[in-house]
Amino acid sequence: MSPTSPANPGCPTRRLTTAQALVAFLARQYTERDGRRQRLISATWGIFGHGNVAGIGQALVEAGGGRSGDGRNGGAGNGGAAHRMPYLQGRNEQAMVHAAVGYARQSGRLSAHAVTTSIGPGATNLVTGAALATINRLPVLLLPGDTFATRPADPVLQQLEVEYAGDVSVNDCLRPVSRYFDRITRPEALIPAALQAMRVLADPAGTGAVTLALPQDVQAEAYDWPEEFFAERDWHVRRPAPDTHEMEAAVRAVRSARRPLIVAGGGIRHSAAEETLAAFTAATRIPVASTQAGKGALRHDHPADVGGIGHTGTATADELARTADLVIGIGTRFSDFTTASGTLFANPAVRFLHLNITGFDAHKLAALPLVADARAGLEALTAALAERGYRVDPAYETEYTGAKEAWEERVEASFATPDPTARPTQAQVLGLLDALATEDDILINAAGSLPGDLHKLWRTRSRDQYHVEYGYSCMGYEIPAAIGVLLADGARSGPDRPRRPVWALVGDGTYLMNPTEIVTAVQENLPLKLLILQNHGYASIGGLSESVGAEGFGTAYRHRDADGGFTGPPLPVDLAANAASLGLRVLRATTVDDLRTALSEARDAGGPTCVYVETETPDTVSGPPPAQAWWDVPVAETASRPAAVKAREEYDRQVAARRRHL
Repeated sequence: MSPTSPANPGCPTRRLTTAQALVAFLARQYTERDGRRQRLISATWGIFGHGNVAGIGQALVEAGGGRSGDGRNGGAGNGGAAHRMPYLQGRNEQAMVHAAVGYARQSGRLSAHAVTTSIGPGATNLVTGAALATINRLPVLLLPGDTFATRPADPVLQQLEVEYAGDVSVNDCLRPVSRYFDRITRPEALIPAALQAMRVLADPAGTGAVTLALPQDVQAEAYDWPEEFFAERDWHVRRPAPDTHEMEAAVRAVRSARRPLIVAGGGIRHSAAEETLAAFTAATRIPVASTQAGKGALRHDHPADVGGIGHTGTATADELARTADLVIGIGTRFSDFTTASGTLFANPAVRFLHLNITGFDAHKLAALPLVADARAGLEALTAALAERGYRVDPAYETEYTGAKEAWEERVEASFATPDPTARPTQAQVLGLLDALATEDDILINAAGSLPGDLHKLWRTRSRDQYHVEYGYSCMGYEIPAAIGVLLADGARSGPDRPRRPVWALVGDGTYLMNPTEIVTAVQENLPLKLLILQNHGYASIGGLSESVGAEGFGTAYRHRDADGGFTGPPLPVDLAANAASLGLRVLRATTVDDLRTALSEARDAGGPTCVYVETETPDTVSGPPPAQAWWDVPVAETASRPAAVKAREEYDRQVAARRRHL
C-alpha cells in the first residue's frame, strides 16, 4: 500500500529524488491551443558536471533518456514510452539554449525544451541564451545546478562568495534575463515552483526564459511526492479577445486614416495569424511592412506586402512609413531598427494603433492600444471594418504596388550574376539561394551584414521560411538554432513528409564564435545545411565603423602590419577544413557557377553538409541597396581625425530629425 502525503492526507505518494520528481513532472505537461495538444517540454538538453550529474543526470537515465528512450518502460516516474524524457547532448551551454529557442520558435511557442547545466561556468554560460529567449518572447526552461543548500562546507567548488549575503550564487545572474526565477532549496518547494514555471512558459503574454536553480544536494534528496503532482496537466494557451471600448477606438482610427500602414511583427507568427492578416489586407488593401521577426507574415508576392521596414528595410516600406498618417503595429516591439531610432514616422499627423497581446508593448509610441491575441484581434477588426465598408483609396494602392515593382527591379539587379566565373558577392549568394529555394526551405540567421541584406532582398515564400533572430542579434545563434528547427520539423516529418531543407547562414566572424554544435548535428545525423560566407572579418561592423569615423579599426581578420595595425594579408584560416574536422561534408565554391552547383547538391543531401564560399566586396552599383533609413549610433563629439569629424556632422544632421511620438 502506498504511503500518503502529509500535505495531502489520503493522497498516495511516490518516493523520488527532487530531480527524478521534476523530470517525471515535466514529462506530463502539455499545452493546448485551438484543439491541438502537444508536450510542453518535449526534450532536455544537457552538459553534465558535478552540479547536475548525480541529480538531473541520474533522473534522465531513470526516465528513459535518449531521443527515442532506452528501450525500457517503467523507471522512476516514467510510466511508459509516452512519458519518457528524451535527452540531447550539447557541446556549449549557450548553444544549447539557442537550440531550444530555435525549437520553440519552429513549434509556435507551444512546445519547448529544457536545458540542464552544472554549477559555476556551466550556469553562467546560460545568460546570453536566456537573454535572447526573453527578448524574443520565446519559452525555454533552464535547470542550472546550484551550490549546496545545506552548506556542509563553505565555500564549495565554484561557489561565488559574497561578503554581504550568504544566499547569492552565480545563478542570480539569470534573474534579470528570466521571466520567472526560483531557487529550490527544499524538495517540497519544487511543487509550487514547477507549476509557476509551466504557467509562465505557456503564457503567450509572459513567456521567455524560466529558471529553476537546483542546489546539487537538493537534487539528490528524496521526498514523498503526492501522486497528483504527476498527473497529466494541460496548459491552455489563451487567445484573449479585444476590449469593446478599445475596438471601437481602433475602428475610428482606421476609418479616419488616408495613408495607413501595417507594421507586422513576430506576434503574428506566434499567433498563427498569417491567414487572418491576408484576409484583413484583402478587405482593406492596407499595405504591410514587416520587422525582422514579422517577415513572412505575407508572402513576398502578396500585393500588399511592401517588404522590410526600418534601417534594414526597403525603400517602398520606408517611404510609406514617412508619409503614413496611421501606423498599425501588430505584434511588434517597435525597436529602434524598426523606427529608425525615432526618425522614420515623419508625418506630423501620424498616430499609432497597436494590436499586441501585452499591454506593455501595446502602449508604445503613445499608441491607441488594442490588447489582444493577434489573430483574435485581427478577426474582430476585419469584421468591424467590413460592416462600415472601409477600404483605402485606390490611388494609394496603385502608389505602393508601383513602388513595390520598382524595388523588385533593384533586388534583381543585386542578385544578377553577369560573370559566372567570378567570385560572388554576398547579395549574389543570396540570389543563387533564392533561385533554388521553395516554400519548404527555412533560412536561419542572426547577426552581421546578412540580416540587413536578407531583410531588404529575400523573397519569403512561407510563414516560417524566414528565421532571423534580431531581437538580441546574437552571433553564434544560427547553427544551434538550425538544429532546434530540424528537431521540431522532424517531429512532424515521416515517410510522406520528408524533412524540410534548413539553412544556417553564417559569416566567418559568426562561425568562429560558436561552431561547436556542428558535432551535435553530426551525432544526431541531422541534415543541416551550413552556408559559410568568408569575407575575412566583421563586414557589418566594419561598414558601421567606417560610417561613424572609427575607420574600420579592429574589424578585419588580417595580419598586423609594420605599424601594429591590422592591414596585412588575410589570416590563413581555413574554415572549410575546420568544419570538415567537426564531421561535416564540405563543398567548396570559388565562382558563381561553383556555388550554384554546390547549393543544389547541399539542398539534396541527406546528412549534415557545408557549403563554403569566399565572397567579393561589391561595388556601389552591383551591391545591395544601402540603408533606406537611419540608425542611431552616437559618434564622438570631439575628435582630431577628419573621418570622425565628418561623421559627427552627419550624425548631428540625422539626429535633428528625431521626434518623440506623444
